[in-house]
Amino acid sequence: MTATAVGIDLLSSKSFAGGHPVEQYRWLRENAPVYRHEEPDGPGFWAITDYELVRQASKAPEVFSSAEGGILLTDFPPEELEFFRTMMLAMDPPKHSFYRRLVGGLFTPKRAALWIDSISDTVRSILDEVCEWGECDLVLDIAGKLPSYVIAELVGIPRADGVRLYELTEIMHSAPDAVTEEQRSAAMMEIIGYANQVRADKLEKQTDDLASRLVVAEVDGQRLTEQEFASFFMLLVNAGGDTTRNLIGGATANLLRRPDTLARLRAEMPTLMPTAVDELLRFQSPVIYMRRTLMSDTELGGVRLAKGDKVALYYGAANRDDKVFERPDELVLDRTPNEHVAFGGGGAHFCLGSHFGRIEINQMMSQLLSRFTDLEATAEPTWLASSFISGPTNLPVKYTPHKPVGA
Repeated sequence: MTATAVGIDLLSSKSFAGGHPVEQYRWLRENAPVYRHEEPDGPGFWAITDYELVRQASKAPEVFSSAEGGILLTDFPPEELEFFRTMMLAMDPPKHSFYRRLVGGLFTPKRAALWIDSISDTVRSILDEVCEWGECDLVLDIAGKLPSYVIAELVGIPRADGVRLYELTEIMHSAPDAVTEEQRSAAMMEIIGYANQVRADKLEKQTDDLASRLVVAEVDGQRLTEQEFASFFMLLVNAGGDTTRNLIGGATANLLRRPDTLARLRAEMPTLMPTAVDELLRFQSPVIYMRRTLMSDTELGGVRLAKGDKVALYYGAANRDDKVFERPDELVLDRTPNEHVAFGGGGAHFCLGSHFGRIEINQMMSQLLSRFTDLEATAEPTWLASSFISGPTNLPVKYTPHKPVGA
């Protein structure tokens, strides 16, 4: 049965125009969890939608490589691929493990917890900016600013620059049918140019931030080159913003559609929020997929795959696998256990910033729902035109104006 016959199209941004294509995912899990997906301008790829198979592939980087072809289904020219290979997301162990250790100590649960007060203050200041307006765009004015501000503080740059970098990542993550390659390349080059300037500034004057730590970090006795620093910087900007921004926007949109669920979360916030954060991550699954390239012939789910084949691990599909999650299409705020794969399927590439992400989401959702008690959507959200990242780009809301809380 062909992709056209069953309506499967995981490449078009239109399939993700309202969030994840859950009906396509369901058909794939039930009929072809290892599915040969056609590509208009490429050789095709294997779409993996089963929870256990996603985890199995995630834990075998020696076979399912991130470096061989990169993490996107797009096949980049060799020079672009080489640049992406300087980014941890597109490395394999042992190189990946070595680079991860350079910054891993800053992202442990203990170190992330030290940021709770700072992140709480940042959330409060963001909400104070809009609380008297009576209406705003929840994505642009609230959700997008939080990771932008946190990343800016983490790497030691102005907040306004963090917001601009967020705008550029939106362009980079848009699907080929939504932006041109020229636009995507221009956005990437602007981020690289900015990273190079940050590196020069930090080499001249170091402060207590992650960028300063990176410019003096050494790999095999050598400091990071300009290109290596730019790759680290781009990874922080991209990965540090996507999950939080898209989770908060998408989660709020989904909660506003479910007034009873929202009312329960508000009423039981102290006890419910920790499990609610993970359930919202499962339900929203901001990262749609990650690509792997086969380093040898192998078998997955009873299907023979060949060396060189492209494989896409679909996290949103795995997170709705009814063999693992009871009532997977429902938002169950107290779901336990909840071993979702929104941060990856385990293994070497499990999200380095997951602890930061949970803190940001917890703080923003807690304060937002506590202060904006009559929050209401005034229009349907518009979603990012992407088949790689899922989240709304706009969510107009209204609420009763109230005074800022202050510091």
